[in-house]
Amino acid sequence: MLFHRGAEPSKLFYLESGGLRLIRPGRDGADITIQSIHPGETFAEASVFSEAYHCDGVATVASVVLATPRQVFLECLRSDPAFALAFTQRLARQLQQARTRCEIRGIRSADERVMTALRVLESEQGVATIPGTWMQWASEIGLTHEALYRVLSRLQKQGRLARDGRSVRLFPTDRIAT
Repeated sequence: MLFHRGAEPSKLFYLESGGLRLIRPGRDGADITIQSIHPGETFAEASVFSEAYHCDGVATVASVVLATPRQVFLECLRSDPAFALAFTQRLARQLQQARTRCEIRGIRSADERVMTALRVLESEQGVATIPGTWMQWASEIGLTHEALYRVLSRLQKQGRLARDGRSVRLFPTDRIAT
């Protein structure tokens, strides 16, 4: 645990290596992943301007996290326009990514939800690499891991994708087997 929901925020964080999740308990008590944090990302930005952390920050693997004291960060924003602009641009990209995650979670069809989420991760070579574990990714896109495995199996049988570990090769829709 890096921080707990309800605790007073004292730092802004940057993930140098490893992986983290920002989570909240759901109505049924199971953790809901609000965001998966990947190397090179800052997190807990909103909490710098809040009285309390709004979620728990949990490392999913051994991680290296850099922490900047809240007051130091705020002073940099006030005194360095280039820093403030770069940080605002980073927040804008993260907001776009959050909106994409919301859009994906709103897709009713599990098959299409998975395909859309994979297309977001797809490289120019047609390969999507899943960040973290399959179980974590399932939670991020709003599926149980059991449902995700069923969908992946079905999509593979349909010829829409091929899996190799955490990598998924996506095929054009005109190659779908009937």
